[in-house]
Amino acid sequence: MEQLRVLINGITGKMGQAAKHAISSESDLTLVGGLRNGDDLDATIISQQPDVVVDLTHPSVGYTNTLTILKQGCHAVVGTTGFTSDQLSEIDAVAQSQKRVAMIIPNFAIGAVMMMKMARELVSFMPSVEIIEYHHPLKADSPSGTAIQTAQELHQGNPTLNAHRIDGPGRGDCHYGVPIHSVRLDGFVASQSVIFGELGQTLTIRHDTISREAFMPGLLLCIRQAPSMIGLVSRLDDVLAHVANTPSKPTPINRRSS
Repeated sequence: MEQLRVLINGITGKMGQAAKHAISSESDLTLVGGLRNGDDLDATIISQQPDVVVDLTHPSVGYTNTLTILKQGCHAVVGTTGFTSDQLSEIDAVAQSQKRVAMIIPNFAIGAVMMMKMARELVSFMPSVEIIEYHHPLKADSPSGTAIQTAQELHQGNPTLNAHRIDGPGRGDCHYGVPIHSVRLDGFVASQSVIFGELGQTLTIRHDTISREAFMPGLLLCIRQAPSMIGLVSRLDDVLAHVANTPSKPTPINRRSS
C-alpha cells in the first residue's frame, strides 16, 4: 500500500494532538513529524520530505505558512481561518503553478457540511435568517470561518434574504447580508445555530462539536484526497464531491480512529 507522508504544523495544540493520534492510527498514512511554536517550517519540510503538510496553527501565520508549504512542493491541508480574498487568490495561483492543492477548510466536521447544505435549501422558503456561533475563549478569530462560509452559502441560496432592516447596535457582524453573533465561553468546542424566522414560527438548525474527534474523519479524507486535487479548495463538500466523482473506488471515510 502506498504511504502518504504527513507533517503536522501545530502539533502541540488540541487539534494538533487529535490529528497526531488520528494520523498515527492509519495504515496508509505515515506521520513524519510535527512542529511546535517557533520551529522552522522550511527546514523541517526539507528534512522530512512530507507529501502533505497539515497546518493547525494561528490566523496570524496561516497565510505565510500555506505559501511556504506550497512553494516547497507539498500539498497543504489547512485548518486555520481568517484569510482575506486577496490572500486566497494568491494561494490559488501558487497552488496552480506548483500543481499542488491548498485545502483551506473552515470546518472538517461532516455534520457542519450537512448543516450548511440544509441551510442553503431552507433559505429559499424562509429568507429571514441569523447565525449564532459558539466557541472556546481561546479561538483567535471572530466570527468563525464556518459562520462566514454559512452566510455565503445562505446568500447564494437566496440573494434576497433578510429584506428587513438588519443593521444597528448589537446586531453582530454582518456577512453576505446575514448577522452573525459570536459567543466565546469555556465549555464550548465549536457549535453553531442557524435560525430562520417566519410569521408565527422559527426553525433552528444546530450543529454541536462535542470533542475534536468530530474533525478527524474530514481531516483524514482531505489528506488522502490532496494528491488528486490542484488549486484552492475552501469547502469540505467540494472534497466530498471530488470523491464521489472519482472513477476509482474512493477511500472510505474512517468513522473513528482506534
